[in-house]
Amino acid sequence: MLQLRDYQDAAIDMLRDGFRDGHQAQILYLATGGGKTEVAISLLDAARRKGTRAAMLLDRIVLCDQTSKRLDKYSIDHGVLQSGHWRYRPSELIQVCSAQTIEKRGSFPGLSLLIIDEAHQSRKQTLEFIKANPHIKVVGLTATPFTKGLGATYSNVVSPITTKKLVDAGSLVPLRVFVAKEIDMEGAKKVAGEWSQAEATSRGKKITGDIVAEWVKKTHEIFGKPEKTIVFCAGVDHGIDLQQKFQEQGYNFVSISYRDDDDFKRDIIEDFNKPDSNIMGLIATDILTKGFDSPAVRIGVSARPFSKSLSSHIQQMGRVMRPYPGKDFGIWLDHSGNYIRFREDWEDVFENGVSELEDGKEKAKKEPDEKEKKEAKCPACGALWPRGSDTCAHCGHVREKKSLVQSVPGMMEELGSMSRDDKQKWWNQIQWKIKFHGWSAGRGAHVYREKFGVWPRGLVDGVPEPPGPAFEKHVRAGLIRYMKGKR
Repeated sequence: MLQLRDYQDAAIDMLRDGFRDGHQAQILYLATGGGKTEVAISLLDAARRKGTRAAMLLDRIVLCDQTSKRLDKYSIDHGVLQSGHWRYRPSELIQVCSAQTIEKRGSFPGLSLLIIDEAHQSRKQTLEFIKANPHIKVVGLTATPFTKGLGATYSNVVSPITTKKLVDAGSLVPLRVFVAKEIDMEGAKKVAGEWSQAEATSRGKKITGDIVAEWVKKTHEIFGKPEKTIVFCAGVDHGIDLQQKFQEQGYNFVSISYRDDDDFKRDIIEDFNKPDSNIMGLIATDILTKGFDSPAVRIGVSARPFSKSLSSHIQQMGRVMRPYPGKDFGIWLDHSGNYIRFREDWEDVFENGVSELEDGKEKAKKEPDEKEKKEAKCPACGALWPRGSDTCAHCGHVREKKSLVQSVPGMMEELGSMSRDDKQKWWNQIQWKIKFHGWSAGRGAHVYREKFGVWPRGLVDGVPEPPGPAFEKHVRAGLIRYMKGKR
């Protein structure tokens, strides 16, 4: 029998409140592993018990089968709306179907509730279906609601609990991050703001040996033996190269990709999930990023660099954070540079969750320089250095204390992590400038980003506060730098 956690019950109540308030389409944000599917199944079953039709939409056939098995686990009658499928039962009130099926049908008579998995990656036809059927209640599921235009389809976001609180409650496990040898992407070609996969593959293959060696070292150092692992490679050929190098070392890693048929991929994943499987690791680019559910995985290897895709980075880490008996933490071996590249944004989402949908799109991140990369990791073991500490949490190495004040021409900045209250106070002062001094919203956002390195997110608007001396000093210093640059 399906039993929800308190925050999952709260999510359902919040969604129902949203529908009552007139929101036809809503986003349910929960971290990967937070139980979005269980919330969805509860909503589907509630609709069935009321005698109304409901459907869950997924973007791959393999995910339809996975969801069908989850419904079977809770003994909930349903059909899979796919011609030729052994569970094709169109008369059932609950239907599981692919996005392509909806597109071919063009309509879904009698449907009252539509739940869309991975809503941040919805196809154009799916979005058109939502707009053409305003009588259907829609819930989009996602752990990364950062896609451009998402706010144009969904008018409300429900965020019942943060990732940090899920970790604190034991519903997810924390990650121990190691910053390993990085794929060098300097000067690499970009396509639509993201590094070319062909070039990422070529450069990734240059450090395949380092990736395998680091995994062998860490799995024995931390666990005393090999542990189940997933590897996010830079491209298909990179995955094949990694598979060969792991197998040469005596470890059975299998690479899967779009080149393989669905039956092969399904069989490999099912075999990997068995407790006695002889497959130690899976390697893929996108297949393991979404919809992959294997809580026994203890190690994630990041070997696919992203220039701007915070969404993909968060999705990948979430695959290693699912709880499992005897699993106190997951290991994240970062060969892509993604963790440091997205650290500020990730920590914001981790601590604060998501309070609103952005209509912008993810933008390429400024690359950290060599000094920032060096300071971000322990020189002894490579573990991510904890903010505000002089001791490595992994090996105990002590770093020589330095002044917490950094001198910058024309200004003094205190280093270290600032609290959410500090950031809100800064934002309140920006709101004062917007309301009483004629600043544009864009200028306010840029001043905030200059200070914190990220765009304002999850803050309360409309609470102007008179600027203090530190704020005015920061603004003056920024203006001076700008004028010097103009000259």
